Amino acid sequence: MDLSTILGIMAAFALMISAIMMGGSIFLFINIPSIVIVMGGTIGATLVHYPFKNVFRAFAVLKKAFFHKNESPNEIIARLITLATKARKEGILSLQMAMNDIEDAFFLKGLQMAVDGQEPETLKEMLDREIEYIQERHEDGADIFLAMGTYAPAMGMIGTLIGLVQMLQTMDDPSTIGPAMAVALLTTFYGAVIANVICIPVAGKLKNRSQSEVLLKTLIAEGMKSILVGENPRIMEQKLHAFVAPQLRESNFNKK
Repeated sequence: MDLSTILGIMAAFALMISAIMMGGSIFLFINIPSIVIVMGGTIGATLVHYPFKNVFRAFAVLKKAFFHKNESPNEIIARLITLATKARKEGILSLQMAMNDIEDAFFLKGLQMAVDGQEPETLKEMLDREIEYIQERHEDGADIFLAMGTYAPAMGMIGTLIGLVQMLQTMDDPSTIGPAMAVALLTTFYGAVIANVICIPVAGKLKNRSQSEVLLKTLIAEGMKSILVGENPRIMEQKLHAFVAPQLRESNFNKK
């Protein structure tokens, strides 16, 4: 679970609610027509922009912003070095026993391909292609939330115009001015909150998650290719360290 995402959203809403309650009741900021205009308009515009299956898939990707298993590149490198050492001593087929300890589906696929005798270049090419498809799916999800963050304030402005038109048409009845003005102002408020507290930050988090995941999968692809060509584990480690910031690199051989 990603506490930074959850705490960030909770803190933003908590501070806004606290500020609202200091000046009056929170129920003053609840208006169903305004919610319908902003939510309905945002979802509708998003469905016009993107196919339904892409929007549905984006909400499935949303869980990555809240739930994420943090595995560092050094852990991946250490596991690859262990496999490389085992393969050099006992042969590639000996890695089949290690498959039971691998939970990551991508890592498991690469290991299975290596055990099945796939050529190093072919294995690397296939894994790279899968990385590209994964990155494309993640970017689509982030782009959809970014688009929703663009549409929500626009829908808020449309709601504001609707409220103002209703207000101007009923100026002779003072009792209708208040509700119409509430719709006019609250739609803008809802649009700004949805965009700047939820959609745009979530899109940014998904892009960061995608970059981290692509880095780890690229490490795995490079490592599996090195294992298949029988590269020396020390040389392999130096090559894989190119993907890690210098201050974060950990040598598996210096620990021994």
